[in-house]
Amino acid sequence: MTTALACLLAFPLAGAVLQAALRSRLSRAASAGLAALAMAAALAAALAAVWNLGPQPVTVSFGQWIAFDGFSAEFSLLYNRLAGLMCVTVAFVALLIHLYSAVYMREDKSFARYFCYLNLFVFFMLVIALADDLVLLFLGWEGVGFCSFALIGFWHEELPNVDAGRKAFLMTRIGDLGYVAALGLLIAASGSASLTGIAASAATMSPETATLLGLLFLFAACGKSAQLPLSAWLPDAMAGPTPVSALIHAATMVTAGVYLLMRLAPMLAMAPVVGAAAAFIGAATALYGAACALAQRDVKRILAYSTISQVGYMFLAAGCGDDGGAFFHLQAHAFFKSLLFMTAGVMIQAFHEEHDIFRMGARLRKALPGLFILFACGAAALAALPLTSGYFSKGRTLADALAHPGPVFLLSFVMATAAAFLTALYVFRMLFVAFFSDPADPAKLVSEPALRRMERPLWPLAILAVVYGFANPPHFLGIPALLDSYLAGTVAPLAPEAEHAELFVEVLDALIALAGLWLAWVFYKPARHPVPAPAGALTAGLGLDAFGLNAIARPYLRLAAWLWRGLDEDVLDGATTAAASGVSRLSRAAARLGSARPATTMATLLGACAVLLVWLAARLG
Repeated sequence: MTTALACLLAFPLAGAVLQAALRSRLSRAASAGLAALAMAAALAAALAAVWNLGPQPVTVSFGQWIAFDGFSAEFSLLYNRLAGLMCVTVAFVALLIHLYSAVYMREDKSFARYFCYLNLFVFFMLVIALADDLVLLFLGWEGVGFCSFALIGFWHEELPNVDAGRKAFLMTRIGDLGYVAALGLLIAASGSASLTGIAASAATMSPETATLLGLLFLFAACGKSAQLPLSAWLPDAMAGPTPVSALIHAATMVTAGVYLLMRLAPMLAMAPVVGAAAAFIGAATALYGAACALAQRDVKRILAYSTISQVGYMFLAAGCGDDGGAFFHLQAHAFFKSLLFMTAGVMIQAFHEEHDIFRMGARLRKALPGLFILFACGAAALAALPLTSGYFSKGRTLADALAHPGPVFLLSFVMATAAAFLTALYVFRMLFVAFFSDPADPAKLVSEPALRRMERPLWPLAILAVVYGFANPPHFLGIPALLDSYLAGTVAPLAPEAEHAELFVEVLDALIALAGLWLAWVFYKPARHPVPAPAGALTAGLGLDAFGLNAIARPYLRLAAWLWRGLDEDVLDGATTAAASGVSRLSRAAARLGSARPATTMATLLGACAVLLVWLAARLG
């Protein structure tokens, strides 16, 4: 087991190091082959580790790497069935993205640099998935932040791309303040920062401490997973190459936040306020993301807001205490969202980097029928059409919210249900406009063999997007829930109340998806010239980005300018300059008194004598 876990981490890291060291000597084929081989080896190690894992978790330590004042942090891994499946999911999806990238990036001049960052990204995500020590986990946490910055701004010759990478980096750092604060409090309180220690001491932890730590970690998770109010960075993250979007959104960085909540479940179980907050934030974000996606024209921005929305469902399930359901939706989302992003990449290249779905149309479906089938599979799962993976995973989350007692969870159920309807509506709007319409201003369609080569790695994802739901179907179907059975003992089981609500919710979810399909057909059925909705508040993300700019960034810049010019230059520098000027004048006066001229010397001597005599007279009087 130790060897398998070491190899799981070592292979992507070695791939990144070799790409960096040999970048000028590697051909494109060698660079892509080396990166894909590293990921294939990591996937093999992940499968071997899962195969050899029993029901009990395994803790592996590779030694101490930080020690001070009685505290030590170890390079330790906590490997249980949840971590094992997470590593398999990450490595599998990342391998397909690497294979796709080899064709997608075929003409890019920084080929080796791209694959170096990609391998490094996966390494840091695997650190998050495996780490037992929260200090080590923070290393992976910050590592994926750096890699996202480097990959979002990969085409750094254009300033908007750099700005998007910087925005993602800074906004996720805001959330990371919560992680650092929680880590400091945890170390001060217990002297340890291991997940194993937290699980062992959770029952004895005071509710106040558990609540404070949980809220801080929740804030950190919201930043990393683009949940409200820290969602504005994710739509701009589309500035990077499309495979990067698939990697960030599907199985790595954006899911890291909710995965952290799953790993901290023993502590969060002692803090019901944190669960309610996570559920409410998740449901509100799901509704927000779905509403904003409905008003977008850029296919990647539609999918970006969709990611914000779907991760909200994961937060909702985790807030309800159903970590198995949250992980089920995480896996289903990894399959259908990476599929949708990569099919969007083919669509964009087929139209000479055109992103506007209202300039595509039926020509695309006729020229690339395989691409249409792939996109339709992902769209059906995202919209939660009956029997797809998204249908089962989203339905379980809604059942969790409906069955959980309390008005907060009832409100969360209502918001999540509304979001499910909007999801079906914007998904089929995107499908009908991009593949069936006859646009008034069509973009030029190209035909390249590379476009069909990019489709090949996507078929496994399409199959999983459609059928993976049967790995964990609802109990009323009578089909064994393999995922729940495998995770039994690792995460809390589904509450009996949620089991009873599943039939009602699954019927409701099916009706919602079909209603969204029907309404999208009414408004966007194959038409000669589909008319997009006018730009408005939803197009601009309900002003969340503008609010952050106007209410936080600009006042901060004004304060910084005042501190610079008003305080630093005028007060501090002015006082220093005035003091220096006074000392200079005094020194010049003293210098005149100490000149070698006899007249000056005599005048100084007589003056000093006069002062002395006056002082003596005053003393004697």
